[in-house]
Amino acid sequence: MKNSKIGKVYLVGAGPGDPGLITVKGKQLLERAEVVVYDYLANIKLLNHVPADAELIYVGKKGGGIHAETQEGINQILVDQAMTGKRVVRLKGGDPFIFGRGGEEIEELAKHGVEFEIVPGVTAASAAATYAGIPITHRHYTATVAFVTGHEDPNKQESSIDWEKLSTGIGTIVFYMGIKNLPNITERLIRYGRAPETPVAVIRWASTPEHRTVTGTLATIVDVVNSANIKPPALIIVGEVVKLRETMNWFEKKPLLGKRIMVTRTRDQASDLVLQLEELGADCVEFATIALEPPDTWDEIDLAVDTISRFDWLLFTSINAIQFFFQRLFARQMDARTLCNIKIAAVGVATAAELQKYGLKADLLPSKEFTGEGLAETLIKQGAGTSRFLLPRALKANEALPDILRQAGAEVTVAPVYQNIRPKGREAALRQEFIDHAIDMVTFTSSSTFTNFIYMLNPKDDAEMRQLLQGVKIASIGPVTGKAIIKKGLTIDVQPSECYSIATMVQSITEHYLANKQPD
Repeated sequence: MKNSKIGKVYLVGAGPGDPGLITVKGKQLLERAEVVVYDYLANIKLLNHVPADAELIYVGKKGGGIHAETQEGINQILVDQAMTGKRVVRLKGGDPFIFGRGGEEIEELAKHGVEFEIVPGVTAASAAATYAGIPITHRHYTATVAFVTGHEDPNKQESSIDWEKLSTGIGTIVFYMGIKNLPNITERLIRYGRAPETPVAVIRWASTPEHRTVTGTLATIVDVVNSANIKPPALIIVGEVVKLRETMNWFEKKPLLGKRIMVTRTRDQASDLVLQLEELGADCVEFATIALEPPDTWDEIDLAVDTISRFDWLLFTSINAIQFFFQRLFARQMDARTLCNIKIAAVGVATAAELQKYGLKADLLPSKEFTGEGLAETLIKQGAGTSRFLLPRALKANEALPDILRQAGAEVTVAPVYQNIRPKGREAALRQEFIDHAIDMVTFTSSSTFTNFIYMLNPKDDAEMRQLLQGVKIASIGPVTGKAIIKKGLTIDVQPSECYSIATMVQSITEHYLANKQPD
């Protein structure tokens, strides 16, 4: 009779590095995992799909004998975790059955009567070739391809590779884990009949922001790799199809490839900015320097909503304000019909787009600058300078908008609907990123993201602050945020000239790096 207390192990291929290349089934299993046992080559961002209470066990193995755990130890961990009755995901880079030693792990599970499933992943050969612009098969070049280990079991007495047949019998040859043995590989291929001028590509960290490709021939590639200082993990492609890279190379043309950019927005809001930057090749580090919470009391906004008919205008200066305002409105069993007799103004196109999610269209946007000042000036020009305004916003915020309106004779009621707080517990990790010079650019989308960033960076003085940020580009979403940055004595490298939004910020970042791109 089966032991109902034994759990189940899911052997999941994580793909080659780009977290977007994991299978739908693999992602679903991560979302339901109780234990995740993961490798060095599995992208750490995939762990964002894992439940917060799941146990994470790192068993990474790097080249050069640096192992967090032996293969035998990994096998035992999987058995032990399954025996506790848990749902275990074994997350392996690439495909677990292509040079991933997945077969050995499954054999051990079967020996102990542990139930298992296997989910294939995108293997490194396919991904590396595709992201380098190399079709590993092409009807005008070759109809055959071979996947070969470049690192055979060192305990073998002799090679199990038939080099004579491999060298001349296969069109495209892909070697996994072969950088250290590259001189032997090229020497044997030439010795057994492959032409020395055969094209070769070596691809490191395929499909990731650290992706890098060098090319040469069997005769020259060893010198090319040494000169470029290519280290593992890397994959070797041998064959005439490498020539097609000149036409089909697409990934390496992304303008932000290789740039590590820190995003300081709240985690809920970061996704849009991160997606746009990653689409352009950037490696994004999400490091929220603000978190949003409801105000300590709803009294002010409740009173304003209960007397909404006395206001002429409702002003929204952020997406956050809209979301928290309607959260409170719905909590009080009200909806957008409460606002039927009031005009609504938004500070910019993104804020106006957020309003539309609630079935509302902004009556007015700034005519020039998408800022609080720009909104105030537009309202005054439209003849609304003496109107009565309700401004739901953060507890602490820029006072320019209400001040300008009041000076024009308006009555402005400011009602907090949320407050910015500083996340705690990650200060040391943030500081370490800059000590290690691991960040190329840091982005700020509000004054509070910058102010909290400096607090969390915790420099002892301005001199150390400048030292920690030396060589780091600073991107600001607009002049209000930029003013806070400049006031601290720092230089802004990127800032949209108009229409201050995530889209224009990303465009400005892209233009900055394209303008300063070093020739290949």
